[in-house]
Amino acid sequence: MGFWDAVLGRRAPKQADLDALFGVPSAAITLQTAMGLEPTGVGSVCFRSADGAAFRSTEADIVALLDADPRAPAAERTVDQFGFTWLVVRREPTDVAGLCTDLHAVNVLLEEQGFGPSLLCSVVGFAATGGGSRLGLVYLYKQGTFYPFAPTGADARDNLLEINVRDQLATELPVEQSLQRWLALWGAPGL
Repeated sequence: MGFWDAVLGRRAPKQADLDALFGVPSAAITLQTAMGLEPTGVGSVCFRSADGAAFRSTEADIVALLDADPRAPAAERTVDQFGFTWLVVRREPTDVAGLCTDLHAVNVLLEEQGFGPSLLCSVVGFAATGGGSRLGLVYLYKQGTFYPFAPTGADARDNLLEINVRDQLATELPVEQSLQRWLALWGAPGL
């Protein structure tokens, strides 16, 4: 940061702490015991695709890395209605640590190849025991924080469940304090 940046009140953007994803397995235990929310075994990484051979090559390398585990299902690539790309990873619901490792690998590989600014978020899915409520634990790449998203329909969400999850996980994960950043991820894979 230079002199003019300080005078004009500019700040360096907060760096993402991708290792925060490794806090999700312990948070999953809290969600299971305190709220009856079970991991679904589905996670995804959302990013803006870039044009060019370098990005296509990096994306192919990521999918090949995820597909290298013969026990794991193939990674899926989807594009949502807004043009964002999602890489969806599936694991056994009990293997939250493996799922978070896969999501971490996707984020790190994109970042190392210079596509970090294209990363938007990572999502780990949960569902209420016996069906019903769904929840996505969302990691905001640019903020380095998590927030819960609980869709209940096409354009509706369960705000009370989201607030309860925030309160339960406040000591385990860096939770996003600004509710304005708790974006709705309508149609996100795995939710």
